[in-house]
Amino acid sequence: MSELPIIQKTYDLIKWYVPILNRLPRDHKFMRGDRIITGLYDLLDGFIIANYPSKKQEYYIDFVC
Repeated sequence: MSELPIIQKTYDLIKWYVPILNRLPRDHKFMRGDRIITGLYDLLDGFIIANYPSKKQEYYIDFVC
């Protein structure tokens, strides 16, 4: 199965954005920066899970409930 283009674009966004967040002052890096990074990785994880049809319905049910 081919990979969705959004997966690669999200990965590229993470690679571009994480170094920028790491340059933030310490207080902001550990509070807001970690939240943003975690959110981006969760988004990427969701796209990867959604890309595999056998898990789609299962994941959709868990996400909706």
